[in-house]
Order: sequence, then structure tokens, then C-alpha cells
Amino acid sequence: MTGVTVVIPAFNEEGSICEVITSLREALEKADIESEILVVVDGATDATAARAVEVADRVIEHPQNLGYGRSLKTGILSAKHELIAITDADKTYPPESLPGLIHLADRDHMVVGARTGSFYKGGFFKRIGRWVFKCLSEYATGQRIPDINSGMRVFRKSHIVPFFPVISAGFSFTTTSTLVFLLNGLTLHYEPIAYHHRVGRSKVRHLSDSIRALQIIVEAILRCNPIKVFLLLAAPFFVTSLLTFAAFAVWPLSELIVAGSLSLCTAGLVLAIGFLAVTVVHRRPALDVELTLPVSPVASSDERGE
Repeated sequence: MTGVTVVIPAFNEEGSICEVITSLREALEKADIESEILVVVDGATDATAARAVEVADRVIEHPQNLGYGRSLKTGILSAKHELIAITDADKTYPPESLPGLIHLADRDHMVVGARTGSFYKGGFFKRIGRWVFKCLSEYATGQRIPDINSGMRVFRKSHIVPFFPVISAGFSFTTTSTLVFLLNGLTLHYEPIAYHHRVGRSKVRHLSDSIRALQIIVEAILRCNPIKVFLLLAAPFFVTSLLTFAAFAVWPLSELIVAGSLSLCTAGLVLAIGFLAVTVVHRRPALDVELTLPVSPVASSDERGE
């Protein structure tokens, strides 16, 4: 197996970074996987950088906090190996699960650790937000997405770098990378993993980050498959027109005919804008992404001793 670079973004994680790196190294060495552990310290104000230097293979520091996604992009571009794994520095992801994800990366463009357990489920409002994002993303891609924003995943540098202009530099890096892969015909495999209680304080601002994530999901869909958004926008007007015309059959009022006609025309206009958006997207130059996966050579009969 070729080597892998593990990119770990870290912002004020001095209490856990050393243990995360040590556990990852042990798991990868036990699986006989050549690795480079690269930590990107994102403008930390504590001793995260000093702790990481003690145990990591390489440490890159941002002079100020630039964001989770920007840190991952920095690490991916600086990685020594073509195969990239990402994970967090807060001990939420099990290091012993990473070798299994790496071994699965030979058959798919991206392998994602789908989180399970009570710590992943979270509170009521967090579940509602995750459900909304999940439904919207599955509607846009036409595929089942068990975990759209897991922070433990494996992919190749050559597959993800061409998408950097449309992948978020914030907490939605994982969400947008999932969407652009699926919307551009690349394959994802989801493997269940445990999810643990984090060490330290969460950097996520649930309301503002959720609004930003929703905006980014819609932007990604508009860039890759815009007709899905316009179908969703046109549906309420179309349903309203049908209900209005049905009501007219019972109560023949001219106001109902006017309201139904206006709703139907609005639905038609929204769809027309969607079709125009599709033609614009299809005229854009395609991203230069190699969709094929490496195939292990099959030994000849002479090599097998036959």
C-alpha cells in the first residue's frame, strides 16, 4: 500500500493534540501503513503548536485563525503523499478506525467514517438541523448520505484539489466536499465508526454556522445541479395552483381562477429560470478530475509460479 498523509487541523487543542497524534501513529504502524502526520495549527493562542511539534512529523502554523477548511486545504496542498486522510484534534474520532478506512480507499474516490453513538446524535435542535441538511443534500444528489459532514475521511489529493474553488474554507469543508464529489460523479463509501465526547471547548457556533452551512449547500447545488433547487422552489406554486383549481370546481369564483393562474405562471417562470441556469452550468469548462481509481496489478501466471 502507498503511504498516506494524515492532516489534522488544530485550533487551541493543547489538551488533546499529543494523545491524538500518538494514538494515530500507533494504529497506522500496527496496520503497517507508511504515514506522514501533518498538523496545521490555525492561529492557536495556547500551546497547541509546541505540543504538536513534539510528536508530529510536520507542523504548519497559520499566523491567525483562518478557518477549519482553510487549514485542511493548507495541509492537503503541503502533503507528501497522494492519499490523504483527515481527522480532528479533539479526540472525537477513533484512531483505530482510520486504517480500515484507508484500506477501503482503493475502490472509491472518498471513504467517510459515518459517525454513530449518543455523542453524535446531540440535542434536539442539532438533530433537526442535521436532518434538514441531510434531506436537502440527498434530494440534490439522489443518493443516501448517512453522514454529510464527518471529519474523518480518506481521499486523493488529485481528486479534491480541482474542487478547492467551490469547497468551503470554513466548518462546511466536509459538507461541500461530500456534495461536489457526489454531484460530479465521484463515488463515496460510508463506513460506521464510533464518535466520542470531545476534549476541550467546541469551536462551532451552532446558529451562525448552521445558516452558513445551509447557504453553502445551496450554492454547491446551484453550481453543479441547479434544476434541483428550482424544482424545489417551483413545487409550492404548482401545488397551490392545483389546489386552487380543485377549489374552483367546488366554488366557481373568478378569484380562484386568477389565483390559480398566477400560481401556475409563477411555477413556470421559476422552472424557466432553472432551465436557463442549467444551460449556463453546462457551458462552464469541466474540472480536470481523473475519475478512475488505481487498480492493483494482477499477477501473471509466471509470477504466480503456474
